[in-house]
Amino acid sequence: MAATKAVQGPCTDATAARRLYDRIGAFLFDQRLEPDPANFAFAYHVLADPQGPLARAVMALTDGGVRLTLRDIETLNYDLKPVPADTGAAANTAAATQAHQGLVAQTQMQVEGFEDMVHAMRAETAGFGRDLAESAAAIKRTAAANDVGGSIDEVARITGTMLERVRSAETRLEAATREASELRKKLEEARDNARRDPLTDLPNRRAFEEAYAAQAASGEKICVAMCDVDHFKSVNDRFGHAVGDRVLKAIADALTHSCGHHLVARYGGEEFAVLFSGIDLEIARATLDGARASVAAKRYRLRESDEPLGAVTFSAGLTLVVRGDSYQSSFQRADQLLYVAKEGGRNRVHIG
Repeated sequence: MAATKAVQGPCTDATAARRLYDRIGAFLFDQRLEPDPANFAFAYHVLADPQGPLARAVMALTDGGVRLTLRDIETLNYDLKPVPADTGAAANTAAATQAHQGLVAQTQMQVEGFEDMVHAMRAETAGFGRDLAESAAAIKRTAAANDVGGSIDEVARITGTMLERVRSAETRLEAATREASELRKKLEEARDNARRDPLTDLPNRRAFEEAYAAQAASGEKICVAMCDVDHFKSVNDRFGHAVGDRVLKAIADALTHSCGHHLVARYGGEEFAVLFSGIDLEIARATLDGARASVAAKRYRLRESDEPLGAVTFSAGLTLVVRGDSYQSSFQRADQLLYVAKEGGRNRVHIG
């Protein structure tokens, strides 16, 4: 859904402070953080400087409707001690800079470790070459002196030393290769996690945008759908966020099952996006409407008490991407069609 526009107008300092206080409370509630002094200070630093590095880091972590965890906050390496209002922005910047420097230092240490290992291996190789050259020279000298036995002993000694160095280098190279492989796997996991919603395990908004760009560049026919759970706030208010999370998972499963190989993503909050590839608008509409009907036909009940949850439905706007469409224009068109579906009574798919 489109973001709510900020209301512009004069206000007193007291009014501004009150608004900030209310936003801090809403932030803590939405992220399910306890209203303790540390979390309150953290929320203050995020909201008091919305364009600051800490706020941008939090926005990246919560992209796609993901909620913060205490581990996320600890990962930011942020000092949560309350600070006076007039120094909030400066402290925020300093803390974020400190966290960034810490990550840079850690990465630098790892790179330096690999660099030292490479230098050591090069030194081992150079020593091997010197020993080999000395061995060749010794053979020539002893052969000239007709001291065959001494030559054999010298060659055996040098060869043994070279073999020890080669084995040492091979062991260290094997360890370095194994560590590099583990780091590569962790990097791939991190990149995948950055594009996946942890609640539903669907691709997130970033992954959806990347897939859209790739499909658009290929020239294949694509349609974009924006879906929004109807009256989702009332579900959270009546039954709590845990039940709301279950509803989101159920709808994610229904969309994934009904849409087959087409990309389904959690776009943010109670919003889902679908990227239909290689089919026309009517087939995409029929597919999405099948998912809508499947969700609407289910009768959800509370797991703990077997109490009926009531009907759960979603509305959707679906549009065909045409030549010259940018991502923003096609997304906005689908979002506007979603509003039409909402205003038309919900639990429906509107195309255009």
